Amino acid sequence: MSALLWGALLFLLVNAFACLVRAVVGPTLPDRIVAANVIGTKTVVILVLLGVVRDQVIWLDVALVYGLLSLTISLVVGRLIETGRLRDLEAKS
Repeated sequence: MSALLWGALLFLLVNAFACLVRAVVGPTLPDRIVAANVIGTKTVVILVLLGVVRDQVIWLDVALVYGLLSLTISLVVGRLIETGRLRDLEAKS
């Protein structure tokens, strides 16, 4: 069972790096935001699986905090897009 969980961790890690490429290269801003959200979700799942594999509860707490932080960042970025301030920042750089 442990080998299966380690394999799942490795698979999710490789997928997270593929999403990182999409977040950097993404053709549009929404593509980059969705890729960043997927990376955040995969990170939470990786932390939970790591906690299960290592039998340490602290990883579950870290995953919960990271998930809440990822949700907050998504809400802030959504608000910035809605008000148009994020597109202004993208145009200046």
